[in-house]
Amino acid sequence: MDSMPPDSAENTEAYLRLLTQHDRWLATYVYSLVSRPADADDILQEVKVTMWKHFASFEAGSNFRAWARKIATNQILNYRRSEQRRPGSTLDDEFIEIVAAEIDRCADTLDRKADALKICLRKLPEAHRKIVVWRYYEDCGVEEIAAKSERTVEAVYRLLSRIRQVLNDCVSRQLSPAPVS
Repeated sequence: MDSMPPDSAENTEAYLRLLTQHDRWLATYVYSLVSRPADADDILQEVKVTMWKHFASFEAGSNFRAWARKIATNQILNYRRSEQRRPGSTLDDEFIEIVAAEIDRCADTLDRKADALKICLRKLPEAHRKIVVWRYYEDCGVEEIAAKSERTVEAVYRLLSRIRQVLNDCVSRQLSPAPVS
């Protein structure tokens, strides 16, 4: 795939869309590897600036998280080196690199599971999808769901259990390799 054209309105929009879509994940990644929140704030800001400066080299359609993760890891390592291991610093460079490698190793699997779950959620009947949204996206309690759906609390618990099982089975099918003919 071609990389994005530098300094175009289309480039800016594409960057902002991807950054907005992955911003929470990126912040979680940086904060999990930097012990001081003020330092993590600074590093996260520098990561975003660096990503913008190098966005023309990002290949549209490729894995934005992997690209962002590499930049963030490099920024964290650069920061750690510049701090010269000040007292109280608990994470060394080798640990950060090991954690980053493990995240890279797991990221593809997690992304595939998330994609499979999205497909499976779309397959649910509308009434069941609404229950899932209330419970897991709007953080409604079971009692509130029971009132909204005109069910008993026990019925909501049973329904949520069945929905979770249906979603689990569907995700497993989505992820299993296609049979060879």
